[in-house]
Amino acid sequence: MKKVTKCAPQLAIKQLGSAFDRFFNGKSGYPKPRKKGKDDRFSLSNDQFSVKGRSIKIPNLGWVKMTENLRYKGKILSAKIFKQGGKWFVSIAVELTQIEKLKPKTGLSIGVDLGVSNLATLSNGEVIPSNAPLKRQLAKLRRLNKSFSRKKKGSQNREKAKAKLSRLHYKIACLRKNNLHQVTTDLVTRFDVIAIEDLNVKGMLRNRKLARAISDMGFYEFKRQLIYKAKQHGKSVLSVGRFFPSSKMCSCCGELNQSLTLSAREWKCLVCQTIQNRDVNASINILRYADKDLITA
Repeated sequence: MKKVTKCAPQLAIKQLGSAFDRFFNGKSGYPKPRKKGKDDRFSLSNDQFSVKGRSIKIPNLGWVKMTENLRYKGKILSAKIFKQGGKWFVSIAVELTQIEKLKPKTGLSIGVDLGVSNLATLSNGEVIPSNAPLKRQLAKLRRLNKSFSRKKKGSQNREKAKAKLSRLHYKIACLRKNNLHQVTTDLVTRFDVIAIEDLNVKGMLRNRKLARAISDMGFYEFKRQLIYKAKQHGKSVLSVGRFFPSSKMCSCCGELNQSLTLSAREWKCLVCQTIQNRDVNASINILRYADKDLITA
């Protein structure tokens, strides 16, 4: 306790109280204590730090240089200082006096079907590929994991190997998040109504053959970014139920193909004889039957 500023445990106690409130309200699990050296972070209220240009004054540390100026002007509310990938970051909450300019209305709607081979397929036939950062860096990740496991516990070499592994995980996360930001911003800019599936990602990850590919896509992060950006610019995000048969239903006549397997990318409707692309057909059905508003839910 004597090695850190008194400001760090003050907000930590308040955050613990908020965590217990969420637990008793059924919104989250029981709070778990953090370990030193893993997800290191602490928070400061606006009267405990100050920002001047590209520097921030932190208790017990003094003025620390930042890589960029504060992007927004307004009342500073709080700051969270955290370590990620061997680097230290500060996230500063600012109350904006002027609302960011809204994206113009286009009057267009689109259905989005998320996938494993491609990130998304749109109802207009457009396919959005995934950069699959984990798949591209998998060989290097395995090598660094093996190197880390071979080092003696408590040694300096183990700490160096841990830092290298942490930096690679951070790089993979940044590549994935950057790709999702570009895709979600483009969708919100081009369309007023975006329809998606309410996927059971936790259940999908139980499939050991697809778990890595599903995690590499970042379905939950895609949905989170899409909702907050749409809300910010006055757009709508609709969804269909997670048990809705979007892939098995023919978008032309509504007939269900119960024998459709996961490996079949194209199929022919037995009633109207239409040849359907699995992903495009699913995205059209999602747009047509989406009725739950995720922004107001």
